[in-house]
Amino acid sequence: MNKRALYAGSFDPITNGHMDIISRASDMFDELTVGIIGGLKSALFTLEERKNIVSIVTKEFPNVRVTTFDGLLADYVKKEKFDCVVRGLRNTSDFNYEIQMAQMNARLYGEFAETIFLMTDPRYSFISSSLVKEVALYGGDTKGLLPDYSEMELIQKYRDK
Repeated sequence: MNKRALYAGSFDPITNGHMDIISRASDMFDELTVGIIGGLKSALFTLEERKNIVSIVTKEFPNVRVTTFDGLLADYVKKEKFDCVVRGLRNTSDFNYEIQMAQMNARLYGEFAETIFLMTDPRYSFISSSLVKEVALYGGDTKGLLPDYSEMELIQKYRDK
């Protein structure tokens, strides 16, 4: 049986913490879909820009596909018939938020899928997309926080503003 998982997020921008989760989850499942959530009013990158960046930085993983979706995660999980939803955790604050979301989603998608949590490698546990954007905005060093292409696009985005 082909096991399919979804790793959903805004990926605005994708960080090395996200890449750690993608790398490990792609080893656990036959197919991993990175689902980029649309409809974010405060996103720095457009949905198409985020999809392009994520597609480029994940091309080394043959079983990873990148897509976008709007609306409830649970509706997308049921529609696409995923077996599992992967969530990354950096710390206990993430856990407290994610456990509530997982329990609500379990209620919404019932028997369709399980949620699994993967702890981010400790080297990346302090990284968040919002923090990386703030560092980049003020010209700080973002080396090692993002995949190279993602970093280049982030720096260019702020240059263009």
